[in-house]
Amino acid sequence: MHKIIGILGGMSPESTVAYYQYITRTYTERHGDFGYPEILIYSVSFQTYVDWPRQGRWDLVALGLSQAARVLQDAGAEVLLIATNTMHIVFDQVAASVDVPMLSLLDAVAAEVRRRDIETVGLLGTASTMEHTFYPEALAEKGIAVLVPKREDRRLVHDFIYQELVAGLVRNPSRDAFIRIIDELKARGAQGVILGCTEIPLLVTQEDAPLPLFDTTTIHADAALRHAVQT
Repeated sequence: MHKIIGILGGMSPESTVAYYQYITRTYTERHGDFGYPEILIYSVSFQTYVDWPRQGRWDLVALGLSQAARVLQDAGAEVLLIATNTMHIVFDQVAASVDVPMLSLLDAVAAEVRRRDIETVGLLGTASTMEHTFYPEALAEKGIAVLVPKREDRRLVHDFIYQELVAGLVRNPSRDAFIRIIDELKARGAQGVILGCTEIPLLVTQEDAPLPLFDTTTIHADAALRHAVQT
């Protein structure tokens, strides 16, 4: 039997849906049947996970996600993942709170970047993702340098995520702004760009961009699927 996957989701609902659909649909594409792994989803109330980071209360983020992770574990989940980039700031604390494996998005993304022989990447995401050190530190361990947009563009990307994408709004002017920012990262030496918010792929696809894009949603979801079906 496949391992039961537990998803810490709701941050936002849009990306949680994408994880679920990717795992179930990709399994069927690869194996030709509907025997995909069982999936448990704990969808948190998103507002607190907006408010706590704004207040710098990452201790509360860690506590809340740890409690949710234990609920999934107690319900039978055999492997867990946090379905969002930003909350990987507290990944180690949450992983330490449970007795089942947790799959790191950062590890999965770093492995994919290295597989493409890329040494310098741009990073787009929430302000917390772009301005904290957790992404550059994790990728530096794999020999990968990280570039982020200039300050005003970081604010622009952050606002697009929270004001539009988490609500499922996809607007062409916002896409144009993202592509401009990607072009500027390319000019600074980026060889690829990490879409470091699980909602960004709703707006920007590889066909839009002049550089390889790393869709963290599909990379992470694929790692969960492969882990769950391995024998």
